[in-house]
Amino acid sequence: MDLSQLPDDFFVTLSQFTKTTYRDVYPVVDPTSPALSQQGKVVIITGTSQGLGRHGFAQAFAKAGVKALVLVARNADGLEAAAREVKAVNPKIQVLTQAMDIRSEDEVKKLFSRIESEFGMADVLVNNAASGKSALPVRDVDPNDFWYDFDVNVKGTLLMSQGFLKLVGKEKPATIINISSAGGIAVIPSTSSYSLSKLVQIQIQRFIAAENPNITAISMHPGTVLTPITKPQFEKFSKDTYALAGD
Repeated sequence: MDLSQLPDDFFVTLSQFTKTTYRDVYPVVDPTSPALSQQGKVVIITGTSQGLGRHGFAQAFAKAGVKALVLVARNADGLEAAAREVKAVNPKIQVLTQAMDIRSEDEVKKLFSRIESEFGMADVLVNNAASGKSALPVRDVDPNDFWYDFDVNVKGTLLMSQGFLKLVGKEKPATIINISSAGGIAVIPSTSSYSLSKLVQIQIQRFIAAENPNITAISMHPGTVLTPITKPQFEKFSKDTYALAGD
């Protein structure tokens, strides 16, 4: 598919349902606004060693005044750098870092045991960790690469969501924010494993919302942001900022 002739804002306006679109922050989503305060909350974010997790969501929740951030990623160095950046934004918040693989049941269980020990409870889970490893047509894709995307995007999301739900229980109001993609409902050649795994990820949160009245579970398309997993053909369109997605 040749995308080179399309305008830079093509994917922003393709499904536009508001009169105005933004590619950077604007006052209504300012996380320092009292209306958006997250004071007293414990927030868990996966995939925080780079990209949206580190530069978007962790920063935004820090500005919104959370009590604590639990930052999760596999890359320990990137994770610690994210923790320092969060502290620079808001020195008052507690930051707990956990280098781990969200595909591991044992590691996820240990994470939530640690969260319960440290904070007793959590309020928000941001399922941000993602993979878009395969980039070939279905006939040519390596099945291992194809399934790796499902391991991260589906199994990882499932395990983290289950751990969160068990910690929160059936009464306490809490929120799961699933960082998904419009790609989950699109058919763009050579993105099959990413698209299909994101579609399943979206459906997981629909089931969670239906089965748990105390949980607000949503899937969020973060915009067209240039991240480490952006495919080369989409780079020209990726002009939304990290801050816009996070805020």
